[in-house]
Amino acid sequence: MTTNGNTNIGTIRPVKIEEEMRTSYLDYAMSVIVARALPSAQDGLKPVQRRILYAFHEQGVRAGTRYRKTVGIVGEVMKSYHPHGDSAIYDAMVRMAQDWTLRYPLVDPQGNFGSVDGDPPAAMRYTEARLSVIATEMLADIDRDTVDFVPNFDDSTSEPVLLPGRLPNLLVNGASGIAVGMATNIPPHNLNEICDAIMKLLEEPETTTDELSEIVKGPDFPTGGIIYRMRSEKEYDADGNRTEVLRDAVKQTYGDGRGRIVMQARTHVEEAARGNRMQIIVTELPFQVNKASLVERIADLVRNKKIDGISDLRDESDRHGMRIVIELSRTGQPQSILNSLYKHTAMRSTFPVNMLALVDGQPRVINLKVALEQYITFRRQVIRRRTEF
Repeated sequence: MTTNGNTNIGTIRPVKIEEEMRTSYLDYAMSVIVARALPSAQDGLKPVQRRILYAFHEQGVRAGTRYRKTVGIVGEVMKSYHPHGDSAIYDAMVRMAQDWTLRYPLVDPQGNFGSVDGDPPAAMRYTEARLSVIATEMLADIDRDTVDFVPNFDDSTSEPVLLPGRLPNLLVNGASGIAVGMATNIPPHNLNEICDAIMKLLEEPETTTDELSEIVKGPDFPTGGIIYRMRSEKEYDADGNRTEVLRDAVKQTYGDGRGRIVMQARTHVEEAARGNRMQIIVTELPFQVNKASLVERIADLVRNKKIDGISDLRDESDRHGMRIVIELSRTGQPQSILNSLYKHTAMRSTFPVNMLALVDGQPRVINLKVALEQYITFRRQVIRRRTEF
């Protein structure tokens, strides 16, 4: 049967299962890519992040106002904008509030929002939040016709396609996400350096990516640590002779939009309270390294005799900062033990970069210059629309 002459609702038609699977899978894949997993190159947000920020804004829970229960915000997002599970929305909000996850958190939290040790956050009925000060820059001028709005999933209200985004969020906070057949992993950067690169590109549009990489020195991870900019690689000539060459890994990554960044914990050696002993102090960890898991891994290596020369291991971290104490035996050699720790633990790890974002609704790997150009073009459109308003 049909409901009218223009639709085929209720019509049964034979189709080949392989064709239906191909079509349905492609539709599903594009839905995940566009509507869930990948950030926009313009405002740097995934749909769920954009909807959370907009819900905060619409509920009046902004920087400077009193904190509100996160369960209320999650409920509003799910009711009006994001018809998915509440746990997915709350998990995204928690990540936006963690200062060891985002370089510039977009949510100002109150309560237990987890820890760098991997502790889970409290249930949403116990925690409170509001927009952070810097998040208000993402929403500035949204009521002045600066961005397009579309109907929400049930046509009961509307939501912005993008946020006006005074903050170059894609590069300063980075992004990570797994779609169907593709994934993005964009590192965070220092806001001052990104702003300087934007100014350079505005004044000199012909600036190359290599020149921009001299302004943007490298990723700026929220947990600190050390980045190795230069990487040793082997090259072979026509005769098969091997030579070692140094390459700028950061510059190569920014030029290709893909690459690997080697990160290392920041440490120093000092004399222990007990005389004639030295101790290694770890004060910063590579990005996304779980501190509790790292301490447990070191303890396992000592217990299994994989590393010798460590007599005690303590986590003395507190609200003032991170401090992991690795006390050495009298015969322990600090540099030798450090080298073993770098080799066998996450104290030295790699951040795989894949700068994949949505450009005009299509997934595309972009380099540093293209990412900056996308942001500049978008902001010009926002400012033009604000002026016309």
